[in-house]
Formats: sequence, C-alpha cells, structure tokens
Amino acid sequence: MSIASGFASLNYLKSPYPAGYVDLVVQRNLRIEACSRVPMSQTGDKKVKCIVPIRSKTRQFRLFNSVELDRVLTSGDEDEIGEGFFEAIEELERMTREPSDILEEMNDRLSVRELQLVLVYFSQEGRDSWCALEVFEWLKKENRVDKETMELMVSIMCGRVKKMIEDEKDVREVVDLLVDMDCVGLTPNFSMMEKAISVYWDLGKKDHALSFVKEVLTRGIPCLEDGGDDRHKGGPAGYLAWKMMEEGNYRDAVKLVIHLRETGLKPETYSYLIAMTAVVKELNEVGKALWKLKGFAKDGFIEGLGGENIELVKKYQSDVLEEGIQMASWVAEEGNTSVLSLVHEKLLAMYICAGRGLEAERQLWEMKVTGKEVQRHVYDIVLAICASQGEAGAVSRLLARLEATSASGKKKTLTWLLRGYIKGGNFEDAAETVTKMLDMGLSPERLDRIAVLQGLRRKIQQPGHAGTYLRFCRRLSDAELIGPCLVYMYIKKYRLWIAKMV
Repeated sequence: MSIASGFASLNYLKSPYPAGYVDLVVQRNLRIEACSRVPMSQTGDKKVKCIVPIRSKTRQFRLFNSVELDRVLTSGDEDEIGEGFFEAIEELERMTREPSDILEEMNDRLSVRELQLVLVYFSQEGRDSWCALEVFEWLKKENRVDKETMELMVSIMCGRVKKMIEDEKDVREVVDLLVDMDCVGLTPNFSMMEKAISVYWDLGKKDHALSFVKEVLTRGIPCLEDGGDDRHKGGPAGYLAWKMMEEGNYRDAVKLVIHLRETGLKPETYSYLIAMTAVVKELNEVGKALWKLKGFAKDGFIEGLGGENIELVKKYQSDVLEEGIQMASWVAEEGNTSVLSLVHEKLLAMYICAGRGLEAERQLWEMKVTGKEVQRHVYDIVLAICASQGEAGAVSRLLARLEATSASGKKKTLTWLLRGYIKGGNFEDAAETVTKMLDMGLSPERLDRIAVLQGLRRKIQQPGHAGTYLRFCRRLSDAELIGPCLVYMYIKKYRLWIAKMV
C-alpha cells in the first residue's frame, strides 16, 4: 500500500462523510474500498482506495470513519499495515498504561504511515481525541513529526474544534482542547483561537463567540508565541472586534472592548488598537453621511439639519471620540512602548475625522518625538483644519516647514491652507494667501479664486471690507487673472452712485 499525496485542506472538513463504499478486494484482514469523498481531480485516473480493517472480536473499529483526508491509501502500494499497528491500537484503547510507554515499546514496529493512522483513528467521533494528542506529543519528543504529520494533526484538530462548536459543546470544553493542543506542541502557522472564533462567527453563534473570548481572558491564556508582537499578532478580543468591524459594526467593536475591560477582564493591547481603528472608521462614516446630507439639502432634495439635530450629531461624534481617547489611555496603562507611535497615529486620525485641529497638531509633534515619520499631506490636512477654525498660532507653526519644500510642495500646502480658510469663511485670510501665492510665482486654482472673490463680495457692505475687495481685485488684475471690473456703490440718503474702474 502507498499513501497518496497531500492532506485535506480545512475546506474539506466542512463536507459530510459519504455513507456508501464499494468492496473491491479482501486481503489479509483488510478490506480495500473505493472512497468517493476524495476528489478524483487530485488523484488522476487512479481509483482511490481506503483501508478499513475487517470487524473482528479484537478489531471492532474502522479507519477514516469521520475525518476528511486527501492522504489515503491506494491498492497499488506493496507495503502493508503490520500487526504492530493493530496491537498499538488495542493497547492504547485499553488505557492500562501510558500512551508514551506503549509507543516507546513499539517504536521500531511502527512506520510513519502507521503512526499517522493512529492519529486518524483516535480523532474519530466517539474515540478519545486526547489520546491522539498524547500520541502526537510522544511523536514530538521522538522528533518524528514531519511536515505531513503536522498538517494531518492540524487538519484533525480543526475538524474536532469545528464539530464541538457545531454540537454546541460548552465553550470551556473547546478552550480545554485548544489548551491541550498547545501543551503538546501542536503549533500551526495560524491562530487556533482565531479559528475557533471564526467558526462561531460564521455559524451565527456570536454570543458563543463572546463567551469563548471571555473564557480565554478569564483563564489568562497567553495568545502570543514567545517573542510575539501585538502589532502583528492579535488575541481573542482583538480578533472578535476585527470580525465586527469587518461587517461594518464599528461602534459595536468599540463597545465590545469597553465591555470586556469594565467586567474586570484584561483584553490584549492589540484589541485597543483595533477599537481605535474602529473609532476612526465610525467618525469617518459620520463625516461622509453629513457631507451627503449637506449635498442633498443644497440641491433641494431634503431640508437641512435643524439646530437640535446638529447638536445631536456633535454629541455623538464627541462620545465616539471620547471612547477612542479612553482606549489610548488604557494602552498607556499597559506600558507597551512599542505601540506608542501607533497610538499617536490613530489619535491623529481620530482628531482629523472629528475636525479637532489643535489636538491633531499636538499628535503630529508627539509622533515626531517618537520618531514616527508623518507624510507631508497629513500636515497639510491638519493645516487646513486649523485654518478653517481660525487657529492662527497653529497655522503659523505648521507653515514653518514650508520654506524647506519644493515649489510644487509649496503650492499644495498653500492650496490646502487657502481651502481651509474658504471652508471656515475666513475670506480676508484667504485673500492674503492668494496674494502670497501670486508673489511666490504660484497660480491658485480658478475655482479657489472665484470662491474668495464671492466671499469678499458678500461682505463688501460691511465697514472696512470694501478696501480689501478692491485690493484683491487689483492684484488679480495685475496678474492677468481677471479682466477690468467696475465697482459701484449707491448711497440712498444722497441718491448718489459712486463707481470705480479696477
């Protein structure tokens, strides 16, 4: 007999095991049967077979009863399963001695293939799966776990975990199994904790997923390998929050982490970072929704938000932002300095989405202190926010780096500044910015110039604004950006028209 190549992928674990087999030949107490559960595309034109021991007084069992495998036995193999395999199964089932003692005694009589079949046998429903773990532990100690055996055991245990979850076993039993897997050295290249949470989530058992996370945190089970990094490897709380965020439930993800913390549990640092990301996304969604509402109101499709509704929106944004700030403070309490720059980065994104200019500027300098390089366009965005809010000091500090940039960089920065002033209705400062750009040989965008002209024109009746408007028109005319224009004013008391060509 030989073993066909490849173990089953985890996707095959989802398929039901077919009941029908066709007997082909009987040979030395073994029945070789066709097995329709193995895809023919993976085995070529060969008829795939499975080895199933014939029932007898001493061997009342069948292999491959419930575990899906790509690696199966074919009739073309010259080797045969030896008597040592059956003796090992019988001894292990008696449970009169330690599995390690039995396997040590029969070490020379069991091939790698036979040891793999022992694992498969004890992984079947109704068998003692913990015995399979003990067998695997012995294999690890004897350095007999190759890549194929590891893949087989991972496949078996994934199927076992999925079956327990489908059968609604207590979450404590599922956690016990995962702990035992870790104890025997079964360490796949993915997180079994995350795998279990994913199965709960995909089956719609979201409450069970939360209970599972709480059980893991209550026991204080470490979720990272030695030398792991929270920035790259998460834990149960962070992964569950990420699953929520993946479905667009950003606020629920934040509430989850807060709930775990407030119930006395200790979520991993990674979960706080995930929650802060969820805060950024939630604030961004609110901002986009407001922008759409303003657009619909401007086009006359709906009425604009009333004062009361605007206050409610502001309060909601403030509440979400406070939750994000709370996450940052919890990370600080953890004392994990390796993620400090990430915390400042997420706080910066939160303040930008919430339109908090001064707070965003402070995070820029905090990131600079920690050595985190910030892209230039982020400075420009913060500059625009501060300009829209009339924060002259912050604008001055952020513009200090302007001289060191190229001409194209200067134009981009000053354009952001100009649009910030326009958005905030600070048209006098906007006019000065346009003038500064022209003096530097930079040409402002046409729509920006028009917006400034219109803004100044609306204020021309106010004291002191007429001169600003006239000077701005003259500067644009000198730069040949507008043609001659006639400025006029009517004094009703004297029935007097005053006109001036600019």
